[in-house]
Amino acid sequence: MENTRRLIEIMARLRDPANGCPWDREQNFASLIPYTLEEAYEVADAVEREDYADLCDELGDLLLQVAFHSRLAEEQALFDFEDVARAICEKLVRRHPHVFDGMAFDSDEDRLHFWENSKLAEKQERTGEAPQSALAGVAASLPALMQAQKLQKRASRFGFDWTEIEPVFAKVEEELAETRAAYETGDFDQIEEEVGDLLFVAVNLARHLKVDAESALRASNRKFTRRFRHIEQRLASQDRVMADASAEELDALWEEAKRSD
Repeated sequence: MENTRRLIEIMARLRDPANGCPWDREQNFASLIPYTLEEAYEVADAVEREDYADLCDELGDLLLQVAFHSRLAEEQALFDFEDVARAICEKLVRRHPHVFDGMAFDSDEDRLHFWENSKLAEKQERTGEAPQSALAGVAASLPALMQAQKLQKRASRFGFDWTEIEPVFAKVEEELAETRAAYETGDFDQIEEEVGDLLFVAVNLARHLKVDAESALRASNRKFTRRFRHIEQRLASQDRVMADASAEELDALWEEAKRSD
C-alpha cells in the first residue's frame, strides 16, 4: 500500500497549482479520455504478446489514469481514490453472493442472470430511474465492434437470439447479397447501411461460434501486418519498393508470406 499512497501523493504534486506540471494542471476529465483508452489497449496488446514485463508497466500506466481522474474529482469534492477503491470492493462483494454470502446458483446462466439484474438495480439506485431498455448500460462510447458484441450478448440473455447457428450463417449470406445489391445501385448511403449490417451479423456469427470478435480481428490485423512486412522486406532485399512490383508479383509474395506463417 505504500506505493499506492506514493502514487496519490505524486499525482497531487503534479496537479499543484503553484509548483506542479503545466501539462498535468491543464488536463480535465474529457481531455484524459484518449489517454485512458490508449492505455487500456496497450494493456490488451501486452497480454496478447504474452510480454508480462511490459504488462506490468502498462498496468501501471492504466493505474495512473485512475489516479489522475480520481485527483481531478477530489479537487472538485466529487470523490477520491479511496472512494473509487471502496466502490469497486462493494460492487464485487455484492455481485458475488455465491462467494461471499453462501448463495448457490443452479447454473452459469442463473449466475449471469443475477449479475445482469444486479447491474440494472445498481443503475436504478444511482439514477433514481428504472432502465428504459434491457440494452441500457451498454456504453455508446465503446468501439463499434465491442459495442456490437455487448448489445447482442445482452439481447441474447433476454431471449432475443437464434437458438441454432445455421440461421446465423444464412443471415451472413443474406446481408452479403444485400451489400452487393446496394453496391450495384451506386447509392452510397444504402451501401454504408448494408456494410454496417454485414459487419453486425459477422459479429453475431463470431459470438455463436464462441469467438471474441474483437480478439479475432486484432489477430487478423497482426497477421496482415506480418505478411505485408514480409513483402516489403523481400522487395527491400532487392532494392525495390512495392510500387515497383506488379500485381502478380505482389500476389506471389503474399502467398509466400502465408506459407512462411
